[in-house]
Amino acid sequence: MIETPRLILRQFTEQDAEPMFRNWANDPEVTKFLTWVPHPNVDVTRAILKIWTDSYKDPEFYQWAIVPKDLDEPIGSISVVAMVNERNILSIGYCIGRKWWHQGITSEAFAALIKFGFEEMGANRIEARHNVNNPNSGKVMKKCGLSYEGTLRQAASDNTGLVDLSVWSILRNEYFGQKD
Repeated sequence: MIETPRLILRQFTEQDAEPMFRNWANDPEVTKFLTWVPHPNVDVTRAILKIWTDSYKDPEFYQWAIVPKDLDEPIGSISVVAMVNERNILSIGYCIGRKWWHQGITSEAFAALIKFGFEEMGANRIEARHNVNNPNSGKVMKKCGLSYEGTLRQAASDNTGLVDLSVWSILRNEYFGQKD
């Protein structure tokens, strides 16, 4: 569990199915730039949560529910979507319900995860990527101290089709304020 001034980042439980479905998993606007389609019903959400809760047995599975303290139910998720252990690289992904966009919640959750990644997991590099047509995700990355590295042309696909990806990162020495 990770705590911030407004949020609790915690493991999902199977009881989170209804709020997850209601708050973001069924919304095509939320999933527009993601690789998974909106859930057609809460049973799909339940099945995903079962996979995630079973995966918590793996010490390298990192998937958090973003839970505002004043709401006490998940409104999004943030996770380590890939790890390159031999180089201590973490790739982060996130999504949040549309009702909570533009309130600094995703930035607050991501900043907490960056701190956790460097201070608790010993990461050397934390990176994130976004569809170039989703600049608000890039704003979150910039606000959290990541540097834009470039664009990978037609490097992925999401619900909009084949897309270019903007790549952002922050290095351990940058996070701790050290000079090269």
